[in-house]
Amino acid sequence: MADGVVLDGVLTRLVPTTEDDVDLLARWFTSPDFVEHWGGVPLSRAEVAEKYVGRRRPQVESYLVLARGTPVGYAQYWHADDAEGGIDMVLGPEARGRGLGPDAARALLAHVGGNLGWRRVTVDPARGNVRAVRAWEKAGFRPVSSEAGNLLMEFRFSEAPG
Repeated sequence: MADGVVLDGVLTRLVPTTEDDVDLLARWFTSPDFVEHWGGVPLSRAEVAEKYVGRRRPQVESYLVLARGTPVGYAQYWHADDAEGGIDMVLGPEARGRGLGPDAARALLAHVGGNLGWRRVTVDPARGNVRAVRAWEKAGFRPVSSEAGNLLMEFRFSEAPG
């Protein structure tokens, strides 16, 4: 599978996206329900192909989020430097409210903290997306600032419960 590594959570599995995923991702990213809190504007197939199927590796690692083997969302992590970076994730409406987001986030955290040695990870959910804010909190993220429409949240590995 591409250059990335498969990440396993308890409820989810994250697999690196490939060119074979363009059609699926393009369908998702043209859906207003899917992009509601991901820029709010449907994306073209060309934009999806450029950004979300691994073409930005190694700076950005892109994943399909699977639940019971079925694709239910998209996640990515990006490097700010050797010790930190950020995570972005969006799940389809049918996958929300089932604990899949926090589970996928914990799988990503285990990878970037355990395998890559990151010390800090940030996320920036829309402040009004209460469900996403709660999901990030369940994964261990804490608010640090709020600007414009987004809330900056962070996870620090040194502060993580052991």
